[in-house]
Amino acid sequence: MKILVTGGAGFIGSNFIFHMREKHPAYELVCLDKLTYAGNLETLAPVMEEPNFRFIRADIADREAVYSIFAAEQPDVVVNFAAESHVDRSIENPAVFLETNVMGTQVLLDACRKYGIGRYHQVSTDEVYGDLPLDRPDLFFTEQTPLHTSSPYSASKAAADLLCSAYQRTYNMPITISRCSNNYGPYQFPEKLIPLMIANALADKPLPVYGEGLNVRDWLYVEDHCAAIDLILERGQVGQVYNIGGHNEMKNIDIVRRILAILGKPESLITYVTDRKGHDMRYAIDPSFIHRELGWLPETRFDEGIQKTVQWYLDNRAWWERIVDGEYQGYYERMYANR
Repeated sequence: MKILVTGGAGFIGSNFIFHMREKHPAYELVCLDKLTYAGNLETLAPVMEEPNFRFIRADIADREAVYSIFAAEQPDVVVNFAAESHVDRSIENPAVFLETNVMGTQVLLDACRKYGIGRYHQVSTDEVYGDLPLDRPDLFFTEQTPLHTSSPYSASKAAADLLCSAYQRTYNMPITISRCSNNYGPYQFPEKLIPLMIANALADKPLPVYGEGLNVRDWLYVEDHCAAIDLILERGQVGQVYNIGGHNEMKNIDIVRRILAILGKPESLITYVTDRKGHDMRYAIDPSFIHRELGWLPETRFDEGIQKTVQWYLDNRAWWERIVDGEYQGYYERMYANR
């Protein structure tokens, strides 16, 4: 089995590569990543020299490059993690999100049609569903919830999902889609909530919290997400959407306070800032379908997962400190300068 993992130098993609190396050591893994600001080749250092792993720097929206890679590698499976994913950045520059998340997905789908694949899996997000009211804790996103996007980011991901569904129906392609809740864990880029708060707290810097911090998210430990995708690849039904949720709903402000408590830092570091435009209030996934059909359930409770995550950032300060100072972006050149 040869799997092409796009966006594999990013947070979830790299964790997926590590998961697959552990669970399926005989599989060949090819990582394709553009190495934008959020892609960090240092993350993949533990597998870079392994004989059944290969890294290729390329843009999924570059049709010529993608076709060349497919022709040379002949992957059996494609898992697409490659995406621009930060909502604030999508508000500032929507065009980049459309280029990568929509046009890049189309290029991958066309390559899969041209060269043939056993499965194409699209990694999506619960943000395509919009949000839920805070005063209705009984409501959850299901696979039948209509798409109702709030930001250029979520609109681009919803467009990609619809494109995948159209290709599956029109061309009878073996496509599956998963929509996950907020991931957290090792190797997350420190612009996202949890690693940002950890890094700022350790430096005794202000912790910026949008609005009053009352927005609720469903948190999923990244290893549980990777296990779910692995299961979908093995047993998932073609054409099906699978919601992957953690059953760990938390207010943003409570997350921040939990991190401060673990680190022994004062809550006086919390600084409330102007809320994000169009900020969704609550995300909550009902994962009962994937549990019923494939037997998947999240294994990591939030109390355990956040402790493990904080400890990882404490133990790997060099990794995120090089990101904060920008040094990580030269790693590719250093890695390949003499090759």
